[in-house]
Amino acid sequence: MAKNLSLVLLLDCYGELLTARQRDIAELYFNEDLSLTEIAETRGITRQAVRDSIRHTEQTLLETEAKLGMAKRIVGMRECLETILHHCGGTDTEIAQLARDGLLLL
Repeated sequence: MAKNLSLVLLLDCYGELLTARQRDIAELYFNEDLSLTEIAETRGITRQAVRDSIRHTEQTLLETEAKLGMAKRIVGMRECLETILHHCGGTDTEIAQLARDGLLLL
């Protein structure tokens, strides 16, 4: 099961729709890059339970995105904003500063 950066975005968008346990395990797996075994050990559950939770979470996130499309729109808006900034003469340094300030999420 390869860790996918698009699932990190989906977790950011739809994480609140998951149960607290699913969200906790998914954040450890996708954001903290812990292995299934590491998560199982820290949470006192089996590796299989972690795997099942991750699989179910992925399915939920993908189904939710298919219905709502919010993550796709966010990515599109980011790309448009970056294009606008470049066309308005924004330098890479200025764009990076906006990103650091949290005003632009690239």
